[in-house]
Amino acid sequence: MLGAVISQGHKQGGRTPLGSWRLAAFALPCVPVAAMLMPVVVYLPNYYATDLGVSLSAIGLAFGLVRLFDLWLDPTLGFLIDKTNTRFGRFKPWLVAGLPIAVLSVWMLFMARPGIGGSYILFWLILGFLGQSMATMAHVAWAARIAPEYSQRTRVFGWWQAFTVLGVLIVLAMPPLMKSAFGLDYASGVRAMGWFVVLSLPAAILVALFAVREPLALPNSNTSNWRHYLLLLRRPSVLRLLAADILIGTGPVIAGTLFFFFFDAIRGWDRSEAGLLLLLYFIGALLGAPLWSRLGRTFGKHRALSVAAVAYSIVQASVLIAPPGLAWAIVTMMLAGVPYSAGPILLRAMMADLGDEERLHSGIDRSGLLFGMLSGAVKIGSAFAVFASVTSIEAMGFRPDLGAGNDPLALAALSSVFALAPAFLGLAGAALISGHTMDKAAHDAIRQQLDARDAIQKERATA
Repeated sequence: MLGAVISQGHKQGGRTPLGSWRLAAFALPCVPVAAMLMPVVVYLPNYYATDLGVSLSAIGLAFGLVRLFDLWLDPTLGFLIDKTNTRFGRFKPWLVAGLPIAVLSVWMLFMARPGIGGSYILFWLILGFLGQSMATMAHVAWAARIAPEYSQRTRVFGWWQAFTVLGVLIVLAMPPLMKSAFGLDYASGVRAMGWFVVLSLPAAILVALFAVREPLALPNSNTSNWRHYLLLLRRPSVLRLLAADILIGTGPVIAGTLFFFFFDAIRGWDRSEAGLLLLLYFIGALLGAPLWSRLGRTFGKHRALSVAAVAYSIVQASVLIAPPGLAWAIVTMMLAGVPYSAGPILLRAMMADLGDEERLHSGIDRSGLLFGMLSGAVKIGSAFAVFASVTSIEAMGFRPDLGAGNDPLALAALSSVFALAPAFLGLAGAALISGHTMDKAAHDAIRQQLDARDAIQKERATA
């Protein structure tokens, strides 16, 4: 089956809609990348604090600083990817180069032992995000190129997000599986996550490299430089997407960072039990991926995203009033997970559309930089989310080792930050993205002009 997928991938160009098997092969690296990224935000802060004895302030500072590092990393990588043109391709070299960096960093982060400090965490986080960003930036820009049409992009990024959620589900199952099936402790489950990434990431990238052929490099009527890229920040449509990505993406990071603290101290669930609830959250996200992809094609991407952001806000805030007990926890977590997939699918597809608009106006393919800015934008929120959430509850007197024995004021602060802050950010993101103006009709008109111009330039180049 894999051989057929690879053979078909080399026969067809980037303009032909990809079949399901080729989309699956192309999206496969999303599984180990998600298995790397989700535990870094959700599991590692709690693991470092509870099992390895690292202070919350040191953890918050390390995670905050590495996200600030990412702010310039992703746009820089996007700039370099836009200027890359090798015999091996434009995107594939970056996938290959990022692989060993990511694998080594995952090993050091997930296999850490007691005695590490904030500097150790910061160093390996920086290298880990460098390798991950190199691979992800190239992969997402490549995805935009293989799906040039408005509806095609929603489908491609729908597969992307479905495989991302699948990777999350796999790693979430590891700690409870280690405990129930093998009688191992929580730390063994964390190390199993690292082993999964180390073994699966090289194989997944190899499949993607051979399954899909890169489209030919787009013709540029001008050369790109940093001054041109700074002009992108003056475009209202680009700024709207970046701001919406910060607002919509920050809420789940806040909730994820405080997830285990909340369910331990407020609901009385240990980490293995809470991990099963988190598994249900991402099952909801997996079910939601095709829903938001279809709604984006039917009603418009920005309208679908507004609905998803409002739905997330309502369910997240309802955590405070949900009755205790397993049944309500299951319902709440699955409903909260359904909107999770909307942002990664629809915002990326919308940014790809704006990339076409930018190339029509400037003559320059800036897709790498645009996706670098989009990735960097959500990391602004992530940097704030991890640092502000853990330091704010620590400032209110919350101590992870006390659990439900914390002072009532500290528990109230934990509940408020966990439930209400993400809900408010979701509503603000919904209001902002509702003003997006690039619909299918507008994008189709842009594509017609681009295709006509590209055809003329290709004729001139071959004359």
